Amino acid sequence: MSANERLLGTLIVIGGPTASGKTSAAVALAQHFKTEVVSADARQFYHALRIGAALPSADELQQVPHHFIGNLAITGSMSAGAYERVSVPVIEELLSKYGSAVLVGGSGLYLDAVVNGLDPMPLGDNRIRTELQDRFRKHGLDPLLERLSQLDPAIIERIDTHNPHRVIRALEVCLASGRPFSAQRIGHAKKRPWHTVRIAMQLPRAELYARIDARFDAMIEAGLVEEARGLLAHRELNALQTVGYKELFAHFDGALTLAEAIAMAKQHTRNFAKRQMTWMRRNDDWNWIAPTDIAAMIAVVDRDSAGASDL
Repeated sequence: MSANERLLGTLIVIGGPTASGKTSAAVALAQHFKTEVVSADARQFYHALRIGAALPSADELQQVPHHFIGNLAITGSMSAGAYERVSVPVIEELLSKYGSAVLVGGSGLYLDAVVNGLDPMPLGDNRIRTELQDRFRKHGLDPLLERLSQLDPAIIERIDTHNPHRVIRALEVCLASGRPFSAQRIGHAKKRPWHTVRIAMQLPRAELYARIDARFDAMIEAGLVEEARGLLAHRELNALQTVGYKELFAHFDGALTLAEAIAMAKQHTRNFAKRQMTWMRRNDDWNWIAPTDIAAMIAVVDRDSAGASDL
């Protein structure tokens, strides 16, 4: 961006592990700065995953306009690259209108797609992909994950390792190119017409894990089992290769009792949260703040935005 180009405003990025309070913080900040929320949660794109993806409540959606919430059918798809293409114009419009916008989500690759842009997708190999898909059908995901962790340990911390589509894609690129998938997605950040302030939800691990367990119990109480049963016919779709639904599908198959499925889903969610935290701590730009300390978040945004306007 040249010296003659003016920034449109401030993009407030709210990140953090699952169940850490991102949605409530995003709503509070959007209300304070009189703007709107843009979701970067790869599961919340799907309308059918209302309970299992923890979509914002009707009250939260009424308080502040949200974008990219429940906008896809279960048969649809939204890659990080596609999300970059559709979300950036929306954010620019919000910044032009309000001077700020709130981007929120736990999907690190989607946040990166907006803030930094993605490199062109590395080329794959159809033959390798077919072989990997056949191996997955015969032997499950664990052997593929073990191989990927050998070839590209960095990418294990960035993708949903319970999602066969993403594991197979990363492994395909590693094998086809002879280079780690993660190394091929790191380039020069795109210049965006905004100033970015990153805020991460900071919670003691024990408290986070307790919130994860309590939220899953609340999902079960709200009807998650029935929601998953209604999606059983679509279980092979990429949207459903995710924690919560997969364990319940195993229960429907008779492989797990309901209690075992719930316990396993909680454990897998805690594992996922740990990977999210590891990924975020690689970037020193995050301001780690308790999810209920909205005043501190506002102060950080005001301070950093004022500093950016002086540049």
